[in-house]
Amino acid sequence: MAKVKLIEVTRKFNNVTAIEDITFEVPDGEFWVLVGPSGCGKSTILRTIAGLESVTSGAVYIGDDLVNHLPPRQRDVAMVFQNYALYPHKTVAENLAFGLQMRKVASTTIRERVEKVARSLDIFHLLDRKPKQLSGGQQQRVALGRAIAREPKVFLLDEPLSNLDAQLRDDTRAELKQLHQKVGVTTIYVTHDQIEAMTLADKIIVLNRGIIQQIGEPQEIYARPNNKMVATFLGNPPMNILPGIYVGDGFKIGEQILGCPSFVRDTLKLTQGQGLDLGIRPEYIEVIEPQRRRERREEIGGGELFVDVKVIEPLGRETLVRVSLSGLDLQMEVLTPGNWRGRVGDRISVQLDLNHLFIFDPVIGNTLYPLR
Repeated sequence: MAKVKLIEVTRKFNNVTAIEDITFEVPDGEFWVLVGPSGCGKSTILRTIAGLESVTSGAVYIGDDLVNHLPPRQRDVAMVFQNYALYPHKTVAENLAFGLQMRKVASTTIRERVEKVARSLDIFHLLDRKPKQLSGGQQQRVALGRAIAREPKVFLLDEPLSNLDAQLRDDTRAELKQLHQKVGVTTIYVTHDQIEAMTLADKIIVLNRGIIQQIGEPQEIYARPNNKMVATFLGNPPMNILPGIYVGDGFKIGEQILGCPSFVRDTLKLTQGQGLDLGIRPEYIEVIEPQRRRERREEIGGGELFVDVKVIEPLGRETLVRVSLSGLDLQMEVLTPGNWRGRVGDRISVQLDLNHLFIFDPVIGNTLYPLR
C-alpha cells in the first residue's frame, strides 16, 4: 500500500487542456472519489496515475517514488474498468490468476491468493465458470478480484458499477465499501454518480472542466460547497437556484419578495439592486397547506413564496413536486410527504427555511454565504 500524490499536474492534447494544475494527496489506505460531469477530466487523472497517459507538466508520486517516466507495469497499480475486461476463454480462476502468472508468481502462492480472494468476494463457487456464464454483478466481482489478487499498492477504479442495473449497483456498492474496509488498499475511484461519491468516499474531489473545484469529506462538501457548481452537482434532488435582486429587506424574485434574514444582512455588505443567486435544497422547502398558513402567518411570512405545481412524481415515502414561480422561466423542486394530495395546476404556498439559505455570486458562481 502507498499514498498517491499529484503536484500541479497538467495534461494537454494538442491545444486542448484536459486537466490543469491538479494537486492532491491521497493518504495510504484511504478511499478517495473523483466526481464531476462527463468530460471534466476524472478518467484522465486516473489514467495519468496509472501511466496510460503521459504528464504534460507536474509530478506524480506513488509512495515516495516519482513515477512520471515509469511504464504502467512498473507502477504497481491495479485498474478496474467500466467494461470489466475479462478474458472470455478463461475460467474465473484463470482470470483471477492471470496478473499473478504474468509476474511469474509461484503457483502455490497463486492458488492460495485466488482461493482467498474468491471466498472474500463470494465467487468461490464460480471458479470453474466462464465469464459468459456469469451475471453482470458476478463479472464485476471477478474484475475486482483480479485486481485484489495482485496485492498492488493502489487500486484505480474507473466507473466500475455503471454497467449494472440500479439494484445490483446499490448492492455492489455496499460490498465494495465493505471490501475496502477489509483490504485497506489505497483506492481512487472515478464516477459521475454523486450518490456513489457520497456513500463510498473518505474524501471527494469535485472536478469541472479539468480543474479541481473542492476537496473534502462528503458531508463537509454537501454542507459547505465552494461554489454553485459544487452545490448543484452534489445532492439528489439538486439544490434549487433562484436568481434574485437585493432590495433592502429582502430579495426580489420575479414579482415576489423573499425575506433577507438579519444574520445574512449582518454578514454580507449587499447593495441595493445587487443581483444574486439564492440556493436552497429541496429538503428545506415545505408546502404550507391553506389552513396551516392562516395559523402560521407571522412565522412563515419572510420565507414564503407562491408557486404553481407543474409535475408530481410519487417516490413512495415522499413525493417530488416540480413547481414554477409566476413570471419566471424557472422551476424548483420540493419534497413533500408521500401522502400529499396536490394536483398539477394548483397554486400553493411554500416555506423556505432561510437558516439553510445559500447565496452565490451570479457571475463567477463562488459562495458568498455562508462564509467558509
